[in-house]
Amino acid sequence: MTVSPGLPGAPFRVLTVCTGNICRSPAVERLLAAGLAGGFRGGPPGPGGVEVGSAGTRAVVGAPISPQMAVLVAGRGVAADAFAARQLQESVVREADLVIALTRAHRSAVVELVPAAVRRTFTLRELARLAPLVDPAQLAAAGPRPAERLRALLPLAAAQRGQVAATPQDDDVTDPIGGSDALYARVFAQMEQAVEVVVGAVRRP
Repeated sequence: MTVSPGLPGAPFRVLTVCTGNICRSPAVERLLAAGLAGGFRGGPPGPGGVEVGSAGTRAVVGAPISPQMAVLVAGRGVAADAFAARQLQESVVREADLVIALTRAHRSAVVELVPAAVRRTFTLRELARLAPLVDPAQLAAAGPRPAERLRALLPLAAAQRGQVAATPQDDDVTDPIGGSDALYARVFAQMEQAVEVVVGAVRRP
């Protein structure tokens, strides 16, 4: 049975979105799941009550994580196997409590599919800027688990959007597909840093 987002007892579902769903979004999916004690798409949520999945606007459906990115993910002790890319669809967006896009274009694609998702859709780097601005006490009051704190974070982070002056391109993470190992490493480091900021904000005492 599918449980609607936000209902008591439901896992907090995070969806990450890039283009092919074979590089950036699966890396963020796995890093977030590890950091938030969450589960992967298709399985039960972890003890943190969070379930993280991903999709692509032009997905290479059924493909695994790209080898260069898989090596980087696995190098952090995070599982990079048992993955199959899927296409972004309206139903996938509607099931998500939080959508994390890798670029502004991906964020726009999500909102075009489901306009009502605008206030729960951020780029990764945008969310990493906004989350630390939220009062930790407000998140702690929501409960001890990441799921409860993420649910509380959404409206609080959205309320901070107008207070952050950011260069628009700072919201984007470059697509390394077809690039060098050095480019992959730079992109991975950028994503990992942003994920660590978000996880740190959610898990602050």
